[in-house]
Amino acid sequence: MYVSDLIKRSGRSIRSAKVRTLLTALAIAVGTFSLTLTLGASNGAQQFIDRLIQDNFNPSELIVSSDDRTFGSDPDLTQPLEYDPSFGDATSGAGAAIQIKRVTNDDIERIEQVDQVANVRKNIAINLQYITGDGENKYIATAAPFDEYRNPTVLAGAIDQPLDDNSVLLPELWLDSLGFDSPAAAIGEEVTFVLRPTAEQLRELTPPASENFQLETQREDITGPEFTYQVAAVLESQNTAQPGTELYLFINDDEADRLNDITTEGTDRFGAYDFVYVEIMGGEDETTLRQAQDDIQELGYTAQSVQDTQDFLNQIIDVLQGIVVAFGAIAIIASIFGIINTMYISVLQRTREIGLLKALGMHSKDVGRLFRFEAAWIGFLGGIIGSILAVLIGALLNPWITEQLGLGDNNYLLVFELTQIIMLIIILIIVSILAGWLPSRKAAKLDPIEALRTE
Repeated sequence: MYVSDLIKRSGRSIRSAKVRTLLTALAIAVGTFSLTLTLGASNGAQQFIDRLIQDNFNPSELIVSSDDRTFGSDPDLTQPLEYDPSFGDATSGAGAAIQIKRVTNDDIERIEQVDQVANVRKNIAINLQYITGDGENKYIATAAPFDEYRNPTVLAGAIDQPLDDNSVLLPELWLDSLGFDSPAAAIGEEVTFVLRPTAEQLRELTPPASENFQLETQREDITGPEFTYQVAAVLESQNTAQPGTELYLFINDDEADRLNDITTEGTDRFGAYDFVYVEIMGGEDETTLRQAQDDIQELGYTAQSVQDTQDFLNQIIDVLQGIVVAFGAIAIIASIFGIINTMYISVLQRTREIGLLKALGMHSKDVGRLFRFEAAWIGFLGGIIGSILAVLIGALLNPWITEQLGLGDNNYLLVFELTQIIMLIIILIIVSILAGWLPSRKAAKLDPIEALRTE
């Protein structure tokens, strides 16, 4: 008997028992629904991480530190840690205060001697005492150097490369606070950076005998140097911006370096950085990048590539995905027993029909195939129902989830790929066929004479 004929006949058979078939298929649909949503969430999270990495990091750069604890490696807290004034303070994953060895200017010179190194960028973030546009309204702010690899959307103005020393790039989130009606209105206007009091200023203050010295040093008239910049461009807010940098004000590298030196001079943070970004010539090639990474690590530094960071984030997603997939798989496994039960009942109810088919000349292997195809139909229906429901619900929930999580336009948590759904349905069909194997074997082995005698 032709396979096509068996498929058609099996389809007619399951249609004759619609309720039983539907209930069994719904059991499979529950697992399919869960797995489809899990795959969609995994795709969406991975795509968001990819955009986050692409919008904030140069793939040809390595992130280099003098201490592997900078990247989250906890120290041995069972032994006392020796104090070193050249180290920076940090907090370990265990919540204990530790010291992180910083990258110094001498370290940067060593790193620059590596053959493949094209450029070294210092990790600088200058915490201003405040920023003001009119001298009255003052806001806490952070300034940082503008990375040429960034490609933000410019709402007004233009980004010259490199930036002028007196130029600042203003995120649109600052417009209302600084009193600008629109992005265009901000172009060419001045904003003032007020640095924190320098170490030298604080040393010049003579502590009075009173207990109010701490309050005295926090007066508004005790501030650091002031610097005025002109707004060169207003940048559109990026939902894929590096977390914590959405309000950063960007200035050029030399100016950021100068301000950082002013704020850290006379402290243990002068000329020291938690890490640096090292651009590698030909770093687009993974082999070249890995070779440079090995060379830098041989000098005693810790180096991570952008791909390493991306792989680490994706690994976290994979672990979470695996946990949810496990629950979906449990639902699928439970539905297998439903298929086995349904097919056994079908064999018992159709014993005389099986005997008649064999008496008319149908081979035992074709009888077995008939029931396995019926099981396949059940798996197919369950897969179709579950995946369609997941896609429809995902399409309805995506706008709400995007708004609640603040993912931004065209960034969705649930992203469904047709190939994955098709593969999932094929796997469910195969699993259903395997589940129907024992009932189909029983049907194939029935004696036609005994089957015809069955009431």
